[in-house]
Parts: sequence; C-alpha cells; structure tokens
Amino acid sequence: MERRDFCAALATAPALLSQIKSPPNIVWITGEDMGPQLGCYGFPQMRTPNLDRLASDGVRFSHAFTSAPVCSSSRSGFMTGMFQTTLGAHHHRSHRKDGYQLPEGAQLITDRLRQRGYFTCNVRGITPEVQGAGKTDFNFRHDKPFDGTHWNQRAKGQPFFAHVNFSAPHKGPSFPRARKQKYLVNPAQVELPPYWPDHPVVRDEYANFLDAINLLDTEVGVTLDTLKKDGLLDNTLVFFFGDNGRCLIRGKQWCYDSGLHIPLLAWWPEGGVKGGAVRSDLVSSLDLSATALEAAGVRLPEKLHGRPLFGNNAKPRDLVFGARDRCDMTLDRIRTVRTHRYRYIRNFMPERPYTQWNQYIEQSYPTLGVMKKLYGEGKLNATQSLFMAARKPEEELYDLTADPHEVNNLAAAAAHQGALLDLRAKVDRWIWESDDQGRFPELPAAQQL
Repeated sequence: MERRDFCAALATAPALLSQIKSPPNIVWITGEDMGPQLGCYGFPQMRTPNLDRLASDGVRFSHAFTSAPVCSSSRSGFMTGMFQTTLGAHHHRSHRKDGYQLPEGAQLITDRLRQRGYFTCNVRGITPEVQGAGKTDFNFRHDKPFDGTHWNQRAKGQPFFAHVNFSAPHKGPSFPRARKQKYLVNPAQVELPPYWPDHPVVRDEYANFLDAINLLDTEVGVTLDTLKKDGLLDNTLVFFFGDNGRCLIRGKQWCYDSGLHIPLLAWWPEGGVKGGAVRSDLVSSLDLSATALEAAGVRLPEKLHGRPLFGNNAKPRDLVFGARDRCDMTLDRIRTVRTHRYRYIRNFMPERPYTQWNQYIEQSYPTLGVMKKLYGEGKLNATQSLFMAARKPEEELYDLTADPHEVNNLAAAAAHQGALLDLRAKVDRWIWESDDQGRFPELPAAQQL
C-alpha cells in the first residue's frame, strides 16, 4: 500500500480516538498455528462465515506478520508490544524454571491496561461446548498476567480486556474432532504448494488442517454471539489474529511467509472503523499491543516496538522483522525482514539442516515422513528437495511478486544484489538497535523444557 492509500484508509476514522466517549472494551480472539486460510482471504474450499462476516463488517489486513514463527516467542512479543529478541524471550519454551523477569521498561499490556482501570481476563468457559484454551505460554515469569477467566467477573461498568485463545488449528485433539463436522474439505481439491509432493497423506494432512480452521470459525461465532447477548459489542474493539503461521511442513518454526503470515481482522464501529476495508500495508503482530493501549487511552511507552494501526499516531511500515531461535530441542538462529516485494532470511547456523531432529514435528507432521521416504527413493523434484538439503544457505532472498512460495533463492542473482545488500544491512542494523539477545548463547538454566 502506498502512503497516500494508507492515509486514505485512515481517513474513514479521522478523529478515531477523540470520538470515543468511554474507554472501549478490547477483545482479542487468537487462533493458534494458522495462516490466512479463510474464505475472506480467497480460500474457496473454506467454510468460515463468522470470520468472513467479521472481515466484511470490519477491516481485513492482507499483510500481517508475527514476530516469531512459534507460539511462546510470538506471544511474548505481542503481549508486550516488544520484540521477543529484545526481551530475552526468544527461545521457545524457555525460562520455565529460572524465574526470569521482563527487563526494565517492558510490561505485559494487561499490566498497563490494569493501571488504566481495565479488568483483564484470559477467557476459558464461553459456553459448555466452547472453551477457550487459556493459553499464555510466555518465556518469562509473571505471577498474575490476568485478573480472571471471564468478562462477567468484572465490576459493573468496568471496561475489560479479554483474550480468547482457540487451539483448534494446533496439532492435537481438535484434528480428529474437526473430521466429525458435516462439511469437510475434499483433499483432492486442495491446492498444494510446490514444495510438497502430491501424495494422499500430504493432501489428507492439509485438508484436516483446513477442517480444523472451519471448526475454529464455529467457536469464534459462538464467542461473538455471547458478547452480543451480553450487550458488550456496542463499544468493543475486536481483533482476530493468528499467533504464528500454519502448523505444516515449512510453516510453523520457519521464517517464510507460511510460518509468519497471519490473518488479522479488526472490528470497531464505535471507534469509526468502517466495514469492508482491506488494508495491504505491512503490519507486525506487535502493533496489536500499541493499538490496544492507544484505544484505551494509555500513553504509549517509549520502548514499544509496535505502532497503532488507527488514529493520528498510525504510520505505515516499509518492512517487518521476524526471528526464530531454539524450538524445543532444536537449536537454530534465523533473522528475517519482509518488504512488499522481498523476503530476506539470514541463517546464522547454515550447517544445521531444516530437518534436524525435532520430536514434535517428527510425531505430528505426517508429510515429513512421506518426504523423507520419497527423498530417499529419489522421487522428489528439485523444489521439493530443498527442505531435505543437508545444510541451509547462509542467506535467502525471494522476490515475492514472482515467487510467492519462496522457492527460488535469488541471493546470488546479479539482478537482485541491490536488494540483497540493502536488506542485509537492515537486518544488521535491527539486530544492534533492538539489542537482539540471540547474539549470546542461551544459559543452561533457561533451557529446561
């Protein structure tokens, strides 16, 4: 989105915050491990009427990215509005037993909202049939991140911040439950990316993942209906988003679009946000925190990395950064920057292959077993074999306009050296300016899983 188009989009709410008579309720609905595989994002096989309606009545962001491709690291970021790498919260499921605290100047947004008079809740029971996961999963210690487990526990008239976590798209019990729905995605009709082999197991895993998102949509619909029944939607800012990309091979845990690109929908009629808009500007998941704080009338902290998405303090991004570090027992360090045209990836440990041992992936991703077997038999093509390589390239550069699946690495291409040098320098500068703690080895005490 060009700057003039960005400003035109904001003009639908020119005095956004000044129009608000009282602090709005703020509701975050998070779907775990999912990219933008929704009907409103152009996936015709999906049945997501509730989220599609949220998009048609609100704003759909087409280029939203999380700061990490795995849940605990990304959540540590978007719940503070700061890069997890700055916080020392970048390793997945770290600091579980060492009492690690957030550094000075960093706070959960729930603490900042609480100081503003908000009741904060991590919602569990919505109806007897629909339950929030109650997930926090931060890579630091916090004794009281929320005040309660439902908005009905607040004082009368008190504004609230509610985080509703749904785990349906996460590998686990919801996948077999998703197969019991009346409508199921036909595996024969799914469009596979070119880096997966066309195999019945691969098609089945992908279709089951999409079924799980359809199940999530039903849960979101119940949540919105409950808020409406409780009379709470009149002055409520609702965000729906993913915590990280899709839990499929070359998605979650990796710094491609498939691991970092998330759905993001915003609904706030009382705040002047008009329905049906599509924003194509680059957005970071850290911007959710800044937007919530500004909507609540909280002065934005100086160290915040997020930016408000609406109002006078909103300004477009030219790029978004992301990072991956240790995931479970799998050590790695990857940094990336995304512009509208390019994605640049720096692999600090190129000697470690994409397929180094990870128990979770080995046990939960049937596609990996198929790819290993076919690769051993010499039946994968060159694109499908990329993920099976014995080592990673030190740098990766993809022209997303021509190569949306990020399979043609242009790091050595003469025609793209200008972009390579520019984005390499931007990553270097970001690492130093953001005080990236991934520069230092992880202490053994922090590695307890």
